[in-house]
Amino acid sequence: MDSGTERVDFERQLLDQIFGGLLREVGAHVGSVYLFDEDQQVLVLEVTAGVPPEVAELWGRLRIGVPLPVTDAVRRRTLMWVGSEADMAGRYPRAALVLPYPLALAAAPIRTGTTVRGAVLLLWPSSRPDVLSSHERERIGAACDRLARLLDLADGAGQRILPGPRPRSLPQPPAVPEGHDADSGAALLIDRLPGGTCALDRQGRLTYVSSKAADLLGVPADGLLGARLWEALPWLRDPVPEDRYLAALISQESTSFTALRPPDRQLAFALHPDATGISVHITRTADAVPQPARAAGPSRAGALYHLMHLAGALTEAVGVRDVVDLVADHILPAYHAQALALLVAEEGRLRIVGSHGYSRADRERFDNTPLTAPTPGTRALTDGVPSFFASRRQLEESYPEIADAATNAAWAFLPLIASGRPVGCWLTAYAQPHPFSAEERAALTSLSGLIAQALDRARTYDRQNQVARGLQAALLPHVLPAVPGLEVAARYLPATHGMDIGGDFYDLIRLTRHTAAAVIGDVQGHNVTAAALMGQVRTGVHAHATAGAAPDQILTRTNRLLADLAPELFTSCLYAHLDLARHLVRLATAGHPPPLLRHPDGRTEILHPDPGLLLGIAPHASYTTLDVPLPPGAVLALYTDGLVESPGTDLEQVLAGLARHLARTPAESLDDIADDMLRYAGHRIWEHTDDIALLLVRPTADR
Repeated sequence: MDSGTERVDFERQLLDQIFGGLLREVGAHVGSVYLFDEDQQVLVLEVTAGVPPEVAELWGRLRIGVPLPVTDAVRRRTLMWVGSEADMAGRYPRAALVLPYPLALAAAPIRTGTTVRGAVLLLWPSSRPDVLSSHERERIGAACDRLARLLDLADGAGQRILPGPRPRSLPQPPAVPEGHDADSGAALLIDRLPGGTCALDRQGRLTYVSSKAADLLGVPADGLLGARLWEALPWLRDPVPEDRYLAALISQESTSFTALRPPDRQLAFALHPDATGISVHITRTADAVPQPARAAGPSRAGALYHLMHLAGALTEAVGVRDVVDLVADHILPAYHAQALALLVAEEGRLRIVGSHGYSRADRERFDNTPLTAPTPGTRALTDGVPSFFASRRQLEESYPEIADAATNAAWAFLPLIASGRPVGCWLTAYAQPHPFSAEERAALTSLSGLIAQALDRARTYDRQNQVARGLQAALLPHVLPAVPGLEVAARYLPATHGMDIGGDFYDLIRLTRHTAAAVIGDVQGHNVTAAALMGQVRTGVHAHATAGAAPDQILTRTNRLLADLAPELFTSCLYAHLDLARHLVRLATAGHPPPLLRHPDGRTEILHPDPGLLLGIAPHASYTTLDVPLPPGAVLALYTDGLVESPGTDLEQVLAGLARHLARTPAESLDDIADDMLRYAGHRIWEHTDDIALLLVRPTADR
């Protein structure tokens, strides 16, 4: 092992120690540490404590735009507290759907300054006080600061700590204290009690089974130790036992359930948790009506939670990419598959719209497959019949012509049918042979309808969005005019994927030899109507400007034009008349965010012209101008609100921070300054919910 790897391992150990110490200090029984992936868009679970790995995997990857306590803590850069199950249901219904247990939780960002590196999540039983004490807040903040410093030191040494391929689990205290073995007095005492008794560790594994419990369960104790009840006993392979175990583990409150031991013995299970594990008391209830034994199959609770998680997530999915990523995030771990692909029918062919776990060469083999070709995918689409191949041999028997090119060992091909019409198919693949139980086949088939509806909506959205963005791009200037004595840089950044288009626009108008105009605006709304109105506003401003109107009159006349059009949408606009000979800028604004002016010496100020009414509100509104010196070397920054506004932030503070940042930016090319301002905004908000337009102008000494 090289020194770099040893250092990273040592730093991960320190991270675990800090995290473990925090759990003990605040008395949390479950917790997790998340770190950003390389793209800074997904929080990945790095280490967890208090829950089995398969439960932690439910929350293994959190996309920053999804409304959850952890992602909110990161976006808002503050501690988030959820004090009860009802509080969770009201604020985070998607999370409550998957974890419907009494609990309290806190999520806090791991950050240094404005840079967020990850987050810490802590869970307590709902029996705790419904507010965090000042001591708990201090301990959480101190631990997050230590974690941030550790990550920064690793970066400084060139050994950045990135999330591992699988989350680590902190060791748990033993479920049975030393001396409580089968020969101890305590064990004899337990055996004298009515019913049977078992002990589970926090991973759900049996660490102790009394002789009466073994008799009630019908299996020798030696055959149960080290296993999970619902895995060792076929008649407990049902979501309920595992769900009640998880409820006890996470809520730290007692739970219970009943189950039928074939053929006719009804047993009651009472689960009593604490910080070390769960005690289970088993008693016999009234005999039940004989029923056939359940067929052996995999435990379903973990898969059920994944599917509930997926159902909630797909309601928020917008584009096709969202659907593909969400399906992969939940289906692959729930069914232990290694690859997945979604295909749609277009122009007589099956085309891949997204995949996970497949190489480029693999995708090219079955992308654009003619619908007439004999393949499992085309059959699923045309016949609406799913196909399951538990091994390569089964695939060869049915489709020998494609088996040679297949790179996996088992497959499921399922139709996607939305509103009664086929839209495509999807497949999961396994690296090893995989026998599909009847329950698994039924679950995957049922999922197809959910995925099909989401995919159909997403494709419709993507098509409409493509048309709208094309309209918007056509209305924005492709090239800004060259103006002697003036440097210009412009940027346009669409809203993060999952949002509609906006009506942001900018323009530079050459007026005379020594004058020009810089314009920026934002039409209310995010749709084709907003984009079309944006074009009308830009055209109106351009026409009045070239006719020689003053800045205040340009806004007044454009406002009357919008009032005549009655678009029912309002528009903010900032007009800057640049007099390069007199080194002066005249500003007029209709409710637009104030511009920034960076002086040649680097000092930066926020300019405050009279804001005026938004265009389109009152037909007889009037506007005023503000004259400001604009010497050579000064930078005037015009922007739309997407650069500075985000939920939970104070606009004045953000503007002041942006001004300070602009003052510190090296006075290089305007293109560098524009890119730097966008990067600064990107560090502050990951999922911007509005478009961003930015226009920078700088007079030069030569004209």
